[in-house]
Amino acid sequence: MRILVATNVGGLDDNVSMVFSRAPTFTIIEAEGNEIKSVDVIPNQFANAVHGAGIQVAQFIASQGINVVIGGNFGPNVSSILGQYGIQMISAQGRVRDVVEKFLKGELTAQPTGMATMPPPPPATPPTTPPAMPAMPPEQPIEERIKMLEEQIARIEDLVNEVKKAIKELKEE
Repeated sequence: MRILVATNVGGLDDNVSMVFSRAPTFTIIEAEGNEIKSVDVIPNQFANAVHGAGIQVAQFIASQGINVVIGGNFGPNVSSILGQYGIQMISAQGRVRDVVEKFLKGELTAQPTGMATMPPPPPATPPTTPPAMPAMPPEQPIEERIKMLEEQIARIEDLVNEVKKAIKELKEE
């Protein structure tokens, strides 16, 4: 069985990322029965996509022969596509090793196929207030919370820079 976990840094000792499609890394675990056989960490090449990250991530996951995905929250696009491929989605928090072991023991169950754990996006009107930050798990040490927030800032800054670059290129055409 191939399990993909959304992670911040990667590996069994990292925590499950609260975001799925824009997680900085994915930890891919090969398991047989209740035993973890191998662990690989890969960067999420779609984390900073201007748009469509969920769709791109889901297509990538399907091409990798993944059976199960684990993350904090799944958006509607990634949920829909993973559901079409029959890939199980587990919404969980905590240390990767602990969450995967619980899943392998049957203590965690998949959400219904094609169901999102986040509400659908709002209508295309501009928001009047900035979007709320994702909730941080209370059991997470403050250093990890700070690191996660700093990583979110870096991703947002990268996204802003990509948008500015695209605008500049369009103006030059």
